[in-house]
Amino acid sequence: MVRPVPAVSSAEPLVYQASAPTASLRPVLRPLSADLNAPELAPTAAANNGFQRWIDGYRSRAIRSGISASVFDEAFHGVQYNTNVIQKDRNQSEFTKTIWEYLDSATSDTRIKNGQAALSKHREKLERIEAHYGVKKEVIVAVWGLESAYGTYKGSTQIIEALATLAYDGRRGEFFEQQLTAALKILQNGDVRAAGMTGSWAGAMGHTQFIPTSYLSFAVDFTGDGKRDIWSDDPTDALASTAAYLKQSGWVTGQPWGVEVTLPSNFDYAAANRKNLKTPSAWAKLGVRDMQGRAVPNHGSASILLPAGSQGAAFMIFQNFAAIEQYNTADAYVIGVGHLSDRIEGGPAIQATWPRGDRALTFKERKELQRRLTRAGFDTQKIDGKIGPLTIQAVRAYQHSVGLKPDGYASLKLLKELR
Repeated sequence: MVRPVPAVSSAEPLVYQASAPTASLRPVLRPLSADLNAPELAPTAAANNGFQRWIDGYRSRAIRSGISASVFDEAFHGVQYNTNVIQKDRNQSEFTKTIWEYLDSATSDTRIKNGQAALSKHREKLERIEAHYGVKKEVIVAVWGLESAYGTYKGSTQIIEALATLAYDGRRGEFFEQQLTAALKILQNGDVRAAGMTGSWAGAMGHTQFIPTSYLSFAVDFTGDGKRDIWSDDPTDALASTAAYLKQSGWVTGQPWGVEVTLPSNFDYAAANRKNLKTPSAWAKLGVRDMQGRAVPNHGSASILLPAGSQGAAFMIFQNFAAIEQYNTADAYVIGVGHLSDRIEGGPAIQATWPRGDRALTFKERKELQRRLTRAGFDTQKIDGKIGPLTIQAVRAYQHSVGLKPDGYASLKLLKELR
């Protein structure tokens, strides 16, 4: 389950960069650009003696972790240093997208229509999965739609080669070696052969793009054939595994992920904080209402989320938001899954407007914003280009100090004021 970007076809999968360093078992990736969604090329053959030496050293570590020599040798037969994987990994940091641009693709008419068709085609198995795990079938389908366009783009990269390349490369070597060892355990368990273990360049696999450690933790054999098969044309095990993942991540049956709301003119924007939980009835007393002007039903404790500050849509979010967040930590991704599921079910589009005149900050600009906030006395703790909770807190403090609405929105306008 954390890339400005050319328009993304509504038929393509989307994966979004996280804006907050929330714990997750999925790699944090960005929305797929036109270049990254192009048909995958054969890996560029690269004579790399260092890579082979790394494999030789890793072999002993893998065997100590319980991988048999025969499984290892079969899995690594023909594996080469994959320069295409490295190129894609290097081309991530500068790419970014506004939430409304992301949602335009995530919940496009085509994706909604295809989601409704997928739900209709697989209704019987999805209803059984929903009954077993308590996770809404529309949410499961929405994850499927964003991760692989309902199984039409699962990725064709050989997972062992990709993960070995990334582990050797060293930028996130420890993480990718952990994933590589998990992938070898999957092979040793007999769920799939190495040739069939394919997916994205970063190691996400199957219909709903599990990374290997997530697979080991959550994948299920819902068909009862003795294999947890998330790769084949039959999506049953992948969809059930997604439901199991969400259930174990804290999914509350019968609770929405979130509800679009309106805020009163005197709303205290500092109250829009994930840690500030109130019942919907308590929020209603403060003037927070649904889009029909009614109090939101008491589904449980909730907070207010303003993904584009005071100028964009507002959402009252519940525990199920956090459950989806375990799949991918980006707010945009979670809203994308939740809103797509609502649309597949027949719900309305988001009614609020977005500040479409704004553009997303580049990676360089996000780091500049953090440096200028810190120099002004509003410490972001890190200068990493990630607009997470600490940076949002610093933005709020700065906005409050200069008499602006403390909505935490890290905009280009704000950066220009700091300059």
